[in-house]
Amino acid sequence: MSTKIRLQRHGKKRKPFYHIVIADARAKRDGRYIEKIGTYNPVTNPATIDLDIDSAVNWLSKGAQPTDTVRSILSYTGVMYKNHLNKGVAKGALTEKDAEKKFEAWKTEKEAKIQSKKDGLLKSSTETKAKELAAEKEVSDARAAEIVAKNTPEPEVEEVEEAPAAEATETEEAPAVEETPVAEAAEVEETPAKEEEPKAEETPEVEAEASKEEE
Repeated sequence: MSTKIRLQRHGKKRKPFYHIVIADARAKRDGRYIEKIGTYNPVTNPATIDLDIDSAVNWLSKGAQPTDTVRSILSYTGVMYKNHLNKGVAKGALTEKDAEKKFEAWKTEKEAKIQSKKDGLLKSSTETKAKELAAEKEVSDARAAEIVAKNTPEPEVEEVEEAPAAEATETEEAPAVEETPVAEAAEVEETPAKEEEPKAEETPEVEAEASKEEE
């Protein structure tokens, strides 16, 4: 009888949860199985895997064939690596103590990587939540400010009377400067015309000469 290591679906719609089972290759996917060796939850990040490693290695050594998805799970959890070490022990290349030591070292390194990934995801999630809370606080503060502004009456503005000094400066004009009479006098008074010089009277000598000629 050929056996397979495969997943058996459980859980709700859009929230799958799988059992890792050993089943007859001819059985239905969700039908009867021989043994349940673990669970797999892909909804969490990283995925949650609970697996009996020794039982899985035992079934692999008996010839059970994992499906592609289950092979990835077995590789992730170290089942495939431990099965490889057991083959080395069977061939005499390694002792059981050496194989166990190598597997523990690999397991410790793998757990450190998984924990580092979890810490990174937790930090990212915390930062994202902090940003979301800050954004929500800004929105709520803005709404509160709007409500306060609507409910607060506007202050009455008193009209300030204009200072009378300004009116005085506008109405009172400086007295006009009277024109000096000098210019008018200059225009009216004309210089008197020069008197004609009297004609010079003829001298008596000339008259005497004229009387002589008449004689």
